[in-house]
Amino acid sequence: MTLKELNIDNSWTLFLDRDGVINRKLDNDYVKHTTEFEFIDGTLNALRILNSIFKRIVIVTNQQCIGKKIIFPEDLELIHQNMMYEIQYMKGRIDKIYHSPNLASENHPTRKPSIGMALQAKQDFPEIDFKKSIIVGDSMSDMEFGRNTGMTTVFISEVGKDDPLIDFNFKSLIFFAHGLSKAI
Repeated sequence: MTLKELNIDNSWTLFLDRDGVINRKLDNDYVKHTTEFEFIDGTLNALRILNSIFKRIVIVTNQQCIGKKIIFPEDLELIHQNMMYEIQYMKGRIDKIYHSPNLASENHPTRKPSIGMALQAKQDFPEIDFKKSIIVGDSMSDMEFGRNTGMTTVFISEVGKDDPLIDFNFKSLIFFAHGLSKAI
């Protein structure tokens, strides 16, 4: 399958993981403050490009740092407010951010790979069709989340990975955005 064969139009939805897709992941740590949040090179430009392609763009992010009591929900809200300001300033768009504060050990239905955040998005935006949705993530739990909902999966990694859960591999969000804009 190729990106062109997906026949993506402006009725599609883009689901994005946050850490490792939009911002740099911190080694063995969490983004706890706005000063630790750093966009990956090209991400703001990618979001500007993707803004013109997708009807909805949402973030789905596991944030067990809240469950571990490393940060408060208000800290995460401030990080996201600053992130959204930068994205909007650069002509990108995120329609809504969903996060799961739960610990991995809890197997909570909102925590990826479970589909709770996707169901929340569909409740907020009833026009979302998971068969006309793409999840872009950098972990196998993102790919499982995509498969569990019937989405097309895009794996972000410097080195491609061959796995039946992965439909497409790209080095970063900007590479995906450029590839997609050429395919449609």
